[in-house]
Amino acid sequence: MHDVLDPRDLVPDEAEQLALSGYQVGGLGAAAREAATEGDLAGLAEVRTRLAELERDPGWDFEEPEDDRVLLEQAATVSPVEADRELLPGRIHGAWLGRAVGNTLGKPVEGLTRAEIATYLRAAGQWPQTGYLPLLNPLPEGVGALHPSAPVATAGRFVDVPRDDDIDWTILALHVLETHGVGFTTEQVAATWLDRVPFTQTYTAERAAYRNLIGGLRPPATATTDNPYREWIGALIRGDAFGYVSPGDPAGAARLALVDARLSHTANGKYGEMWAAALVAAALAVDSVQQAFRHALSVVPPRSRLHSALAHVLSLREQGAGREEALDWVDEALGDYPWVHTVNNAALISIGLLWGGHFMDAIGITISGGRDTDSNAATVGSVYGALHGRDGIPPELVGTTHVHVRSAVRDFDRITIAELAARTARLASTFAPQ
Repeated sequence: MHDVLDPRDLVPDEAEQLALSGYQVGGLGAAAREAATEGDLAGLAEVRTRLAELERDPGWDFEEPEDDRVLLEQAATVSPVEADRELLPGRIHGAWLGRAVGNTLGKPVEGLTRAEIATYLRAAGQWPQTGYLPLLNPLPEGVGALHPSAPVATAGRFVDVPRDDDIDWTILALHVLETHGVGFTTEQVAATWLDRVPFTQTYTAERAAYRNLIGGLRPPATATTDNPYREWIGALIRGDAFGYVSPGDPAGAARLALVDARLSHTANGKYGEMWAAALVAAALAVDSVQQAFRHALSVVPPRSRLHSALAHVLSLREQGAGREEALDWVDEALGDYPWVHTVNNAALISIGLLWGGHFMDAIGITISGGRDTDSNAATVGSVYGALHGRDGIPPELVGTTHVHVRSAVRDFDRITIAELAARTARLASTFAPQ
């Protein structure tokens, strides 16, 4: 599924990506799927060529800049917010802890639909969700399969934070920042990937970029060559660490995130990482999620699909809509997007944060929306922890299991969350505006 080495996945997925991005794909999508089903490699090659010749519809409703200068100018419109230096270590620790706990809470049901998750949670006696999910056997009717990680990510089946790319990328970003400082380059990020992360522990856009690096390409071609996943959520999940080291500076966090994102992503993929970094940076300095959300939204190009989705979610909240109405809107308006796209998942993250009354409530709302549940819950947990500090994370969810982190990043396996937070806080004290 979504094999970056197999044209039977790459070509149909590229047709879908283009169709969602304002290109008149017409019958090429069906032709790609048919050729893939039949294993017709020559047919797939022909479709690939025709897809590459397409031009975007000039009447498309959105404007999504790629130029770094334009994106940085947009981010620079966001003013910094003064962060309380005495509270920062605790808030950064809360962000790391919330990210790890949230990730584990959503991990077993990653990829399930909203209806499947509701069925599973009801069968588990957790509707709404109250904690780590049990492993049900047999599965309730209507749930085809859990995520493959479920046997090691369900209640009573892990002793440390289960390994996950959502945490690996945050750790790797910390390593990049420690090694190269805030002046790091995309090329240095690429070299760090190759040195520290196994190919098989990367997915979709990141794996495509990794493959391109091995093939001799350099950024930004690594993001655009045979990479139909360039607007998926992979960059968004890499953004938090850049916010951790930029407390109160959403624009600075977005700038760092852009340097990272351009290795593997374009357009809304890049905007998503900039938004996540800015959201966390603001959350470390302000008093409410609404304040953080408004700061972060301002770094996103105003005529992009991501901005449109996030602004609509905010308007629903301001108009008094309920959480279910907001989740219904995602299904209806963004239902054509792949379950790991940036736009729909960012909307779910926003709904959890804007409607959630406490940590588990915010996480539970987001997970109940389905799709990339572990990534989304990790970001919600991170932002919540940044706002409320370590004490904002329920101690019963931390226990003894969320002390050490299992990681595929070389030399970081079983590092403690406390050490990650302390190292991050040291960087934040150096990097953040004085």
